[in-house]
Amino acid sequence: MMYCKSLAYAIKQIGVSGTCLLLLFVSMLLCAGTASAKNTKSKPRPKGEKIVLRHADRVSYDQFKRPDVQVFVGHVSFSHNGVQLYCDSACFYQSTNSFEGFGHVRMIQGDTLSLRGKYIYYDGNSQIAQARRGVVLKHRKTTLYTDSLNYDRVYNEGYFFEGGKLVDGGNVLTSDWGQYETTTRKALFNYNVKLVSKDYVLTSDTLRYDTRTKMARMTGPSNVVSGDTHIYSEKGNFNTVTKSVVLLDRSIIVNKDRQMVGDSVVYDKDTGVSEAFHNVIYHDKVNKNILTGDYCYYNERTGFALAHDKAEVRNYSQPDTLYLHADTFKVYTYNLKTDSVYRVLRGYYHVRSYRTDIQSVADSMSYNSSLRLLSMYGNPIAWSEKRQILGEEIHAYFNDSTIDSIRVVNQALMVEQIDSVYYNQITSSEMRVFFQNKEMRECRAIGNVVVLYFPFDSDSTMTGMNHSETSLMRMFMENKKLQKIWTREISGTFYPLAFTTKDNMYLGNFAWFDYMRPKDKDDIFVWRDKTAGTKLSKTVRRAVPFQSLKNIK
Repeated sequence: MMYCKSLAYAIKQIGVSGTCLLLLFVSMLLCAGTASAKNTKSKPRPKGEKIVLRHADRVSYDQFKRPDVQVFVGHVSFSHNGVQLYCDSACFYQSTNSFEGFGHVRMIQGDTLSLRGKYIYYDGNSQIAQARRGVVLKHRKTTLYTDSLNYDRVYNEGYFFEGGKLVDGGNVLTSDWGQYETTTRKALFNYNVKLVSKDYVLTSDTLRYDTRTKMARMTGPSNVVSGDTHIYSEKGNFNTVTKSVVLLDRSIIVNKDRQMVGDSVVYDKDTGVSEAFHNVIYHDKVNKNILTGDYCYYNERTGFALAHDKAEVRNYSQPDTLYLHADTFKVYTYNLKTDSVYRVLRGYYHVRSYRTDIQSVADSMSYNSSLRLLSMYGNPIAWSEKRQILGEEIHAYFNDSTIDSIRVVNQALMVEQIDSVYYNQITSSEMRVFFQNKEMRECRAIGNVVVLYFPFDSDSTMTGMNHSETSLMRMFMENKKLQKIWTREISGTFYPLAFTTKDNMYLGNFAWFDYMRPKDKDDIFVWRDKTAGTKLSKTVRRAVPFQSLKNIK
């Protein structure tokens, strides 16, 4: 037997300096705590079999200086409990059933797992392999690259602590610390985690990744960027194949100038569909709209959006924000990828709106951004200051979000409150109201016009009541006061104030629905129905009678 040299000398002889050896031992000591922590699992460690030397070109042994060390050089190979280990040279510690391997280290377990590196310390009793420098762990189609890896054969788990990279198909994951379980094929990454694919980049503080399902589970502050879509979440699951995500804890999805946030959010990149649940806020910064509710749906490919359960739309394009509520809102987008894109917002059931200058209620509504037209259906009522207008349909036209005119179709009624007793009233088949600088400038009543008007003298004293009937009337206002009236043939009666009674001072269809009027932005969620007998019955035009030759005598 060759004379046994010191361990440092033996290492130097095979090309590893004493400094490198010292660094290796320091690294082993630093990770000893980690290895110890892993060994505290409940699974018992079997009593290790003895490591068996299969081949070495040369063997050296010093029974006086290092009686517990055998040095093997050249094509060294070991076998232990179903694993094959190869290296250029090794120091074997028979008393502890362990060895150190140097240069072109390989560990092969079956046909699914292999490990390569430049250094390894293998403990046959604990069955833990500590590999260093240029380590590559391959398991099936997954490859892990790192400079410091501990692999526990009892728990089938490898963990790195000085930075690592896992490549799984088209996904590349990097982090400062991580572990990979070959049994479950799941990985855990911590600190500066980054997942890169051709379609997206995910960064996180903590990430769990399943190589079988390609599912990534985010924990802690995380960001996913894919094209124009940016997702922020502190808790969620991300399918790296379909690019769909399930996000919790007030996660945020941003697409250009549009943003959706909710207690939980589901997003599918392939379909472009987002769904959010509970305390949802959808913010469109381009159109200056905010859509809220307990459920929101949005398809970024078609531009269709849906909201219900406490649904609300806010338009802040003007200094005075418009608040709008309905049981359900639907948004349709047309010409989405063109310069002529426009949207149609539809609200269904219990529609209520509030803005300081105008308020309304209706059964349903529709707003066309191209026509800048707001239409209300089903017993609609609108208020502006002390004026109320209603009919079967109300259509409001806007100019840059400022009201321009109102058209009332069928059974039109406008009421202006003077005080709690007296009201100016106009009813007609159709009515048009025109505004300028948010103030009414003209009211045009068309067809079957009936007017009750209480004039005042120069001393602001009510003088009586005018009752007039005509087919067309135009009234012009300035500074909120009537300045001029134009009309066709008119018939009417003037009643002195003393001769006005409850029977003649109100039109037959008079109604003052101030109790339904939204008082503020929070009141839009409180529905107050009309009292019995005050709802309008829709006007039905007579059908054209059919004639035939049989009816002619």
